[in-house]
Amino acid sequence: MWWLAQVSEIPAHQVDPTGSGVFWIFEVLLSLLSAPYFLFWIWMLYHCYRTEPDRQFWIWILIIAQPIGPFAYFVLRYLPTLEFPTPSFLRRWTRGRELTRLQTAAQQIGNPHQFIQWGNALREVGLLDRADEAYAQALKKDSQNIQALWGAAQVAASQKRYSELCTLTRQVLDKDPQYKFGDVSLVHGRALKEMGDVDAARNHLEQHVKRWRHPEALYLLAEMYAAQGKTKEARDNLLALIQDINGSPAGIARKHGRWKSRAKQLLRKLG
Repeated sequence: MWWLAQVSEIPAHQVDPTGSGVFWIFEVLLSLLSAPYFLFWIWMLYHCYRTEPDRQFWIWILIIAQPIGPFAYFVLRYLPTLEFPTPSFLRRWTRGRELTRLQTAAQQIGNPHQFIQWGNALREVGLLDRADEAYAQALKKDSQNIQALWGAAQVAASQKRYSELCTLTRQVLDKDPQYKFGDVSLVHGRALKEMGDVDAARNHLEQHVKRWRHPEALYLLAEMYAAQGKTKEARDNLLALIQDINGSPAGIARKHGRWKSRAKQLLRKLG
């Protein structure tokens, strides 16, 4: 009521009959909303140009189908490339009974298999220290159990314990060089590089890419070649990486889009 009384006391000549003040506020609000949308649109357009195999189609959609196009691209193309995992706390909550059941089985039966299952579940929900203990219990009962070795290696990789990771992956590869279709071999090469053992990492990855064409392996090799001044070898690996991704199905191409983008960036630096 006080506000209405104050308004009623405003002289008539001070009242804007056109309501331009209101329109001005509305225009400011629109500009504030349009700026984030414009940045979002540029972000999606840039991502599409750099990573999308069907870029001509999607760029057309992003330009013409306003304002739905950027949001459609975000949901249908961008989000799947993130492989965004369910948050650890939510996985723990939804799998609480399963974790209890697996822990009980491991403690009651006590075979390596039960400890490995428990360790896998703990690792998947982000309880890495407890997962490491479960794998350790399995290895106490069978020190050569390849599943327990790989589980412990995955925990070591997540915690960036590269020296231990190299030891574990080496044990797995000694037992089965093709275990997990090259994933173990790739992790071993990555760990060697992270430890600074460049020669060993390069030699290992050179053998790795002869059998498995992981984009990451090709990129890591190219990085090491470039650092050693071997420009031709670096370029050959980067071009092979890009060709492999271009020739792969659309889903796989999107999954490895970031390696293609990084390969193009490194190619530009190499000249």
